[in-house]
Amino acid sequence: MGIVFCIGIVVCIFMSFKSVIMVCFHKNFLSFETIIMITYLYISLLMGFGVIYLICLQSDIPVLQEAGNPVTGTYFDHLLTSLYFSAVTLFSVGYGDIVPVGIGRFLAVLEALIGYVLPAVFLARTVIGIEK
Repeated sequence: MGIVFCIGIVVCIFMSFKSVIMVCFHKNFLSFETIIMITYLYISLLMGFGVIYLICLQSDIPVLQEAGNPVTGTYFDHLLTSLYFSAVTLFSVGYGDIVPVGIGRFLAVLEALIGYVLPAVFLARTVIGIEK
């Protein structure tokens, strides 16, 4: 039963996303190419910072702590933790379950700044397009 709900939610999200794209595309305020470009940009940022955190963790440079302890585990655990922390930092203010330390603080601030500036730039570009 849970799978049916998940499929229904995915379909609803897809249809909502499709509706927004169709409305914006017909009014030429926003192009499909712009949305794809921004999506790829966010994915690149998320993966790029995640790999930076991963490289630091694999090189025994403390950049992340989980519950006050250094992140431990296998390479795959480090990869998942790094990508998770990168996503949470890029898209929100974070949950606090994983905390940056040392050079990781600078990286997290830089990633969060980029995560906050990109939507503002995207919005400004859209508003300028509407005014023209």
